[in-house]
Amino acid sequence: MARELTVGIGGLGAIGLHLARALDQGVEGLRLVAVAGRDQAKARANIAGFRNPPELVDLPDLARLADVVVEAAPAAVFEQIAIAAIEAGRIFVPSSVGALLPRMHLVERARATGARIIVPTGALLGLDAVRAAAEGEVATVTIETRKPPRGLVGAPYLDQHGIDVAAITTPTLVFKGNAYDAAQGFPANVNVAAALALAGIGPERTMVEIWADTNVTRNTHTIRVEAASARLTMTIENVPSEENPRTGKITPLSILACLRGLTSTLKVGS
Repeated sequence: MARELTVGIGGLGAIGLHLARALDQGVEGLRLVAVAGRDQAKARANIAGFRNPPELVDLPDLARLADVVVEAAPAAVFEQIAIAAIEAGRIFVPSSVGALLPRMHLVERARATGARIIVPTGALLGLDAVRAAAEGEVATVTIETRKPPRGLVGAPYLDQHGIDVAAITTPTLVFKGNAYDAAQGFPANVNVAAALALAGIGPERTMVEIWADTNVTRNTHTIRVEAASARLTMTIENVPSEENPRTGKITPLSILACLRGLTSTLKVGS
C-alpha cells in the first residue's frame, strides 16, 4: 500500500470545511495536518471539535507541512497557495481551476520543481471520456452552463457589462465565448469549463455559454463533444451549496474522491 500522505487545505468555506471534516473522520492513507482560513477566529472555531485538530497556519505555510495542498479559497488568493505548493514540490490540487488557465506557466514551474498539479473532476462529469477522445481528433467541445441568477451575482463580466442578474425574469444568455475568456469573467462560476478545457482541446477552442436561468434550481452543465472516436452529450444537475450557491455540493466530494485516488490500491478512472 502507498505511504500515508499528509494534507493541507487552504480555505474553510463551502468546499474546504466539508473536505476537512471528511478527512478528520478518517480516510485511509490520508491525514489532515494543516488548514488556513481568511478569518482565523472562525477557522479556529470550525476545527475546535475535530478529533485530531490540524494546525492553523497562513496560506503559504500549508506547503511546509503537507504533502498535498488543496486550494479551496477565493480565486483572489490562488497564487499564494499555488506558488508555495509548487515551489516546495508538493502535490497541488486546485478547486479554482479557472484561475489556473491564465497561469499555465505554473505547469512549467511544477515540471522543474517536481511538483504535480492534479485537477479534480469537480462539478463535472465525463472528463475521462473527454481525455480519451482528445488522444485522437476532436472537432468541437462546448459546455452550456445554466445557473439560478443568484449563483452568478458578483461575476466581473456582469459588472463590466452592466448586467443585473437579480433583475432577470426569463432564461437569459449572459455570456458566449471561449473557456479562457469565461474564466476571466466568471472566476467563481466556470471551474467546470476550465477543467473541461484542460482535459480536452484547450481553453481557446473550448466554447462556453453561460445562462442565468430562472427555471432551474440546480447548477446545470451540458457538455457536447464531436470527435473522430465518439459523439458525447452529457448533462449534470448539481445541487448548489447552501453556504455558497456558486458551487455545488458535489465539489468537495469530488476532491475527496480525487485524494483517495492518490493512495488507493484500486483506482477507477480519474
